[in-house]
Amino acid sequence: MIAQLPLLFLDVDGPLIPFGATPEQLPHGYPTYETDHGRRAPAADTNPLITRINPAYGPRLLALPCTLVWATTWMSDANDCIAPWLGLPRLPVVEWPDTEADDPTPGLHWKTRPLRDWAAGRPYVWLDDEITDRDRAWTEAHHPGRALLHRVDPRRGLTDGDFAVVDRWLRAGRDSDRSSDQNSVL
Repeated sequence: MIAQLPLLFLDVDGPLIPFGATPEQLPHGYPTYETDHGRRAPAADTNPLITRINPAYGPRLLALPCTLVWATTWMSDANDCIAPWLGLPRLPVVEWPDTEADDPTPGLHWKTRPLRDWAAGRPYVWLDDEITDRDRAWTEAHHPGRALLHRVDPRRGLTDGDFAVVDRWLRAGRDSDRSSDQNSVL
């Protein structure tokens, strides 16, 4: 049996579009980017914040050994606006429930439970700027698979360090899956 790749749930605001830095932290403001060999993508005309997204993230995300999934309030707009900017294919999109869970857990992020449900036992990474220790503890107690809930600093967005943590976690899981498969054959 071939194992499915882990999921990577990706938020937009904060991880991809940085925000909230003070003028002291970024005296020259946020860098902006262009794609298409110097031409602005049409989505940048409707939402200028898209130019804060580094297009180099696209190939880096695609190189990770996982299945990318939008986990953002942008919903399907992420496929229409963000995916082309990054050079990504259309990705699956988490559809958020209209109501909170019947038994809300105080301090639990509203995305935590739906992402666990969407994963349906598969290992997953969740990149978001609003993750807390409460979300990590709840996931550890309620998700049967491996999970990495990685908080991205919204003032900086994704960094080389964030990519390294995620890549290391994904590859460590893949290596342990291989060794357990090999051990079960023996």
